[in-house]
Amino acid sequence: MDWKYLLTSFDGRINRSKFWAGIGVFIVIGVIAFILDAILGTRVTTASGAQIGIIGILFALASIYFAIALYAKRWHDRNKSGWWTLIGFVPVIGGIWLLVELGILEGTRGANQYGSDPLA
Repeated sequence: MDWKYLLTSFDGRINRSKFWAGIGVFIVIGVIAFILDAILGTRVTTASGAQIGIIGILFALASIYFAIALYAKRWHDRNKSGWWTLIGFVPVIGGIWLLVELGILEGTRGANQYGSDPLA
């Protein structure tokens, strides 16, 4: 798998398995960041008493670009613009919509305006 293409390019299409592989990478690195915050003591307590990790925050900020690139290619496979990623900002419904459209539903069969079928 071409990880550079998967996480940095906004062109083309990817199928569900590559999408979930990319999400899996984010989860693994997020867990590692959480563990490093615990080991290194880089957690900060907020006014409400919640603890947030500095390394985790830095990872989350750095991963925004990569996640948008991943989402855009998956939207393209659904024959929609990558701008549909913005639906995620709608509380509750947006997250469910992203999960269903990108993670569960099959992509467009055959070529579309964004490229050839990734399963062909």
